[in-house]
Amino acid sequence: MTMSRTIKLYKLPDSPATPGFRKMELRDVPAATRLLRNYLSQFVVAPDFDENDVEHWLLPTENVIDSYLVESPETHEITDFCSFYTLPSSILGNQNHSALKAAYSYYNVSTKTPLLQLMNDALIVAKQKDFDVFNALDVMHNESFLKELKFGPGDGQLHYYLYNYRIKHTLRPSELGLVLL
Repeated sequence: MTMSRTIKLYKLPDSPATPGFRKMELRDVPAATRLLRNYLSQFVVAPDFDENDVEHWLLPTENVIDSYLVESPETHEITDFCSFYTLPSSILGNQNHSALKAAYSYYNVSTKTPLLQLMNDALIVAKQKDFDVFNALDVMHNESFLKELKFGPGDGQLHYYLYNYRIKHTLRPSELGLVLL
């Protein structure tokens, strides 16, 4: 495939499509916590976030974590949110590039906006923030958007070893509501 064809294939819109899509703020922590706790309750293994955890782990911090949410323009209710963290890597031995700025999908909750649309908006804002790549694991409901949004499969599998947990069977990725940093 030529470079121009590749660029055309992966081109994103200039701005998010979802009405009410905006950066998360401190005032949003209680609503985001309710959404996240409700969402994570469906998984066999998941963290139990309280408001302090959400403020610490999900409130946007430049070059660390980016979180966006959807606020209904009519009711001002927070209905969805998405987040990704930054993990830069050094590029050695290249005269043109010294770093790779990678975004990693973190926690994403979709109640009104389709997850595919929400994650497309996340890709757009990551591009606006000059990320070079956006990665996502196949945990939670992520499998529902990976193919459609043209994520390529990685070259390995991620295995979690949880000390002091008794789990009756090996979990499928869709049963895991956990992303470790």
